[in-house]
Amino acid sequence: MKIGNIDLGDRPVMLAPMEDVTDSSFRLICKEQGADMVYSEFVSADALIRNIAATTRKLAINPAERPTVIQIYGREVEPMIEAAKIVEAAAPDILDINFGCPVKKVAGKGAGAGMLRDIPKMLEITSAVVKAVNLPVTVKTRIGWDCNNIIIKDLAEQLQDCGIQALTVHGRTRSQMYTGSADWSVIASIKENPRFTIPLIGNGDITNGEMAKEAFDRYGVDGVMVGRASIGAPWIFHEIKNCINNTEAAPISTGDKFRILRRQIVESIDRIDEYRGILHIRRHLAASPLFKGISHFRDTRIEMLRASTYAELDSVLAKIEERINNEIEQ
Repeated sequence: MKIGNIDLGDRPVMLAPMEDVTDSSFRLICKEQGADMVYSEFVSADALIRNIAATTRKLAINPAERPTVIQIYGREVEPMIEAAKIVEAAAPDILDINFGCPVKKVAGKGAGAGMLRDIPKMLEITSAVVKAVNLPVTVKTRIGWDCNNIIIKDLAEQLQDCGIQALTVHGRTRSQMYTGSADWSVIASIKENPRFTIPLIGNGDITNGEMAKEAFDRYGVDGVMVGRASIGAPWIFHEIKNCINNTEAAPISTGDKFRILRRQIVESIDRIDEYRGILHIRRHLAASPLFKGISHFRDTRIEMLRASTYAELDSVLAKIEERINNEIEQ
């Protein structure tokens, strides 16, 4: 699968853009674990134009994580053009437009998935951004605003006609948010249109290798994107790639998983500071499947998520790791 001159190989698996998750450190770890391409956090066009420091920091790219996509969102044409040019100067491999974020503070203001209620404006923005930059431009969106407005099959061709070079579709409506199940049959229906010829990336509910393999084999997508299942478990890309490629690479050990989590903590602290860095990483710790199934874990979990220094958190993790190893031996 190719996007512009970026060759991602056969059956690529990508890290989805996620706010407060896909910082450069996490992207690099996912890349090392097998992700074929990684996406930035959401970049607000308006904040980027105003040179808000927290937003401009999102443009930083570690060369080792490439190919990297920077994703922008906004609701007006001119700010999106200006933001796209700023992003181009940061030299990502691809520029993606976010027409899929369902959260109220984005979609409720007409950006992200809110654009599914104003298709002419969506297409106007897309065409304008494509013309404004020399980067390959892609789009990520959902299948429609609600169950009565599933429009993605026609919309996909319209977006292609704007000049985008790949399309990612999350198999839910905006109204669903993250509830229910992603409808991959709707994603697959896009491929029924012989006029749709750009790469199609499927997104939604990919939590293991078997589901990713099914996305390729049954639904015919060109690429798969993994989002929430990677939080606290960047090794999921190693597991998915093993399954897709039918390889027998050694699984990631429990010890390696703890080393990865500790690395995330240290790099988060180095990037921000100790207190805020630990706050940032708590989302990963809370979601990590590494701690699921541990008996009588509630008190330890509370202790882990309340730790405010690296020393405290590392001590808790050491106790958890020892406990897991003891249970494995038994």
